[in-house]
Amino acid sequence: MGGSGSKAKGVWPFSGSGAGGDSSSEGNEQSVARLKGTRNATPFVFTRRSSLYYDEDGDLAHEFYEETVVTKNGRKKSKLKRIQKNLIPQGIVKLDHPCIHVDFPIVLCEV
Repeated sequence: MGGSGSKAKGVWPFSGSGAGGDSSSEGNEQSVARLKGTRNATPFVFTRRSSLYYDEDGDLAHEFYEETVVTKNGRKKSKLKRIQKNLIPQGIVKLDHPCIHVDFPIVLCEV
């Protein structure tokens, strides 16, 4: 449940430190130095990956189906066959209104 959060361990783009650990070793100092650069990250998301695909004809949709006719015992029956080949993803789409990032660690409204 709730599997939409990021799986990165120890990196919070909205806070100034990683999760746990001391900065005595050289590797931790480098990671802290990297986090200082990303400390001013914005909590807003302006783009997202689209779930739509283009087919060979240039049509845009979530799923594509092809109607096939199956003859069984002399009876014709039509079925829909899902097309999964030769589909091109739409890519990154700009959002109309910015959204708040899933991993934003601050409570915005408490009831």
